[in-house]
Amino acid sequence: GSVRAAGAALSVSHSTVLRRVEALEERLHARLFDRSRDGYVLSDAGRQMLAGAERIEAEMAALERGVVGQDERLQGPVSITCSDAYMSRILVTALAGLTREHPGIELALTINGRPFDLARREADIAVRALAVDGVPPEFLLGQKVVPIMLSSYVGVAHAARLDPELPGSATRWASYDDRKLQESMIAGSSHPSVPAWGSFASVELMVQAAEHGLGLAMLPTYVGDRVPALRRLARPDLRHVGDFWVLSHPDLRDNARIRKTRAAVADALRAEATLFRGTPDQ
Repeated sequence: GSVRAAGAALSVSHSTVLRRVEALEERLHARLFDRSRDGYVLSDAGRQMLAGAERIEAEMAALERGVVGQDERLQGPVSITCSDAYMSRILVTALAGLTREHPGIELALTINGRPFDLARREADIAVRALAVDGVPPEFLLGQKVVPIMLSSYVGVAHAARLDPELPGSATRWASYDDRKLQESMIAGSSHPSVPAWGSFASVELMVQAAEHGLGLAMLPTYVGDRVPALRRLARPDLRHVGDFWVLSHPDLRDNARIRKTRAAVADALRAEATLFRGTPDQ
């Protein structure tokens, strides 16, 4: 809706976006956007061009993937996206060994929960969470690697004050920003009468809330079990809520550096299977 937002998405300045739009309109002798105080919207001519432009973009992306997919060298960039900093620590530790073995591989790691478009090569490899019975899109290569187990935690320094087992305890659940989902999880827990409180938009923020005693927290075991300032509740309600998958585009399956990195990512997660399962005896 604005040249600033477009510039941020394209990693160029807003003046560059404005200059390119004006140059394209001048070359086509057509107005592609209607400008208003509320921002930019496509004109009729712009909407007519959009479908064709997207087809061209898809074809160019397919051409690039076809060429990159045949590269047999263990050198060059590999871009990876994962969901949070706790996952990235596991990956960086493992991939550091890969890059020492193959110094020509250059990693680009992003922490972002949004669904990256692998067909456009916004990332070469994505580590993504899917529901227990979920499957990735058919047009992607998908490998299910480890479960996502949810458990209930309390800050060690605040455990006595926030103990939900004590009669009359004034404890509360720190809530993710999706309050309906949080309340559904609370209803299925051992402490359904404990109210939800607040709004924390990420796993990292939820950890901080629990550490500082703002409430109890429901966290994946690969997160909560690695934070020294947290411990599980007496009744932790260990629940299987999803699975992590390693995803990539099939056109890149034969690219040597991406294939090697994809295998290293999957192996790194499997090596931490007990952490993800949350049950060391299994």
